[in-house]
Parts: sequence; structure tokens; C-alpha cells
Amino acid sequence: MPNLLGISDLLKSRGLALTRKCKLVRHQSDRYDLQQLRRTGWMERYQSFQGKPIFRKCDYIVSFVGDGGGRAKLIGVYRVEAERKATPSDFPKHSPFYPLRNNDLYWYDLQRVIEFDDLTDRVVIEWSAERSWHQLIRNRAIIEVYPPGRSLLPFSDYLDFTLEYRQLCDLMANPQAHRDWCSSLSAVSGVYLILAETQGDQYVGSACGLDGIWGRWAHYAKNGHGGNTLLSKLIQGDANYPDSFRFSLLQVLPRTTKKAEVIRWESTFKKKLGSRATGLNIN
Repeated sequence: MPNLLGISDLLKSRGLALTRKCKLVRHQSDRYDLQQLRRTGWMERYQSFQGKPIFRKCDYIVSFVGDGGGRAKLIGVYRVEAERKATPSDFPKHSPFYPLRNNDLYWYDLQRVIEFDDLTDRVVIEWSAERSWHQLIRNRAIIEVYPPGRSLLPFSDYLDFTLEYRQLCDLMANPQAHRDWCSSLSAVSGVYLILAETQGDQYVGSACGLDGIWGRWAHYAKNGHGGNTLLSKLIQGDANYPDSFRFSLLQVLPRTTKKAEVIRWESTFKKKLGSRATGLNIN
């Protein structure tokens, strides 16, 4: 797609009739974790209800979520089938939106246009913060087109990220699409933290050797426990236990650091965090 200049060019080349009324939408929320809504299947329902009739007379909406800075990443193209007033039944009791069931809201029947699904999470356009979150379509510049299988933002800093277990599995399954992550994590040794978020349990581990952090975390992506005895027992009791894991780095060291020095740093963090006494470390 090297000749495509903007989002309108791309959509038009893929057959979307831009003579019809079409809106660009960049979702953002202080109330909801949008990535969590996407993972749990609630994102499409989230965009179906609105406080104002902003999709009235629209034929299509092209939906994005923030991708850092003035960037917005495509999450889907939707056909607007109908508009009506929302009713309590539109907000299932088990949904994150149940408290909104009695609010005066509009409801839109939005049908995903599957012909654009291969572009989901791959196309990034520019979207300055001062612009309205919904606007009639215009040819916003395409900043980047990620390769197939890309699911993470560009790697930026060793100590400025956490990875959910699902994200770690996606990362390890698609190394070519995440070459920046692969090269960065393979280049260093270090000490890492696994936080079982829902339980609050912590495990401190370390990695060294030829493949660095990348090589060690690849084992967790395969089975959830990475060969750790206690984690393995917990997963035997609850196969979904790794779903709550978040991976992060505590200390980054040159890959040439001797194993004894890496272990010394690991022991230091175990003491600082108390992961032997109250966490998942048994040594």
C-alpha cells in the first residue's frame, strides 16, 4: 500500500462509497478501559449507545482508538443500520454498562463491514488531540501500516510498559510483526516481575544468556508457568490463572552481564518486594 496517501484513499480503493455520509470516530474514555472492552467483546456495544444523535443520517462510521500521541488506530468499519432510543434491555446485567440502563441515550444498530477486517489494528492515521472525536470523513494522513499480526505499540522504553499475558502470547507468536520488541528484549538481560493482577500475587524472576529477556519470556507464552514449580501447580488448579498475569521489567542489564550478577539483582528485588514471604517465589 505504498501509494496510499490518506484514509479516504484507502477506504475508496477498498470499495467504500464515500459519496455517502461517513464519519471518522476516535474513541476515548475516562470511564472505561477501551482495550479491556475490546478484549472482552464489549467494544461494539460501547459505541452503539451515545448521549447525542451523532450518527444520525450516517451510512458508515470508521472507528479508531488512540495509538499514542496524535495517532489513531483503525478498529473497524461499520454500517449504520438504524437509530432509536436506548432501552434498559440494551444494557445486560453482566455488562460494564449496566449502570447506564436508565439514562436517556440513543442506540445505533452498527453492522461490521467484514471486508475491512484485514486492516484492523494495522492502519494508523494522524489525529491531533484538539480535533473532535467524531467528524465527517476527510483524508487524514496514514502515518503507518503495521504488518499483519502486529498488536502492540512501537517499543519505546524498557521500564515504561507492562504486557498482559495475552499480549505476551501475541508478541511471541508474531516476532516478525514486532521486530522492534524482539530485538530490544533479546538485547538485554535483567530482572522481571509477573503480577497476577486479580490476586495481587507477585513473582520476581531473571533472564540472561543469548536471547535475553525475550528468550525467557517465550517459555511463559508457551505454557504460562515458564517451568516454575509453584506457578505450574497454580495453573494445574486453575487453567485460567495466567490470564491475570502482567509482565514488566524491574532492572535492565547488559546481555554480557555474568549470571551471578543477574541473580544478585534478582535476590535484591525479591527482598524489596517481599515476594518470598507473601508472593510466588519459594527460593
